[in-house]
Amino acid sequence: MYRQGDVLIVPVESIPEELDPVDREDGRVVLAHGEVTGHAHAVEAEGAALFRDPRLMAMFLTVTGDPVALEHDEHDSIAIPPGRYQIVRQREYAPEMIPRTYSEEIQTEYSEAAKSRTTRHVAD
Repeated sequence: MYRQGDVLIVPVESIPEELDPVDREDGRVVLAHGEVTGHAHAVEAEGAALFRDPRLMAMFLTVTGDPVALEHDEHDSIAIPPGRYQIVRQREYAPEMIPRTYSEEIQTEYSEAAKSRTTRHVAD
């Protein structure tokens, strides 16, 4: 298993058969763009290919021939040996940063209203 910043590269035995190839950007296989700076986690070597599973929204990388270098402006390069990999984008979990949805607000209001009705009923 390999990690570069928020990109996790997990070796897998096989990859799904019906995958969509992901086009290279400026000649590079881009695994992810950085969240803050926009710098890319990318491989320039021809032996790398990236695929997307449209059903699972999962990303897969294949490496053939020689090991390839995963590059990023803010991280050390990582040598990825030939093989098949699933690409996992890691994100920092901060519950206070998760926006509440309209349905969550309605559910909260409904729960509070139900509690007050129950309290009134018991008090009567």
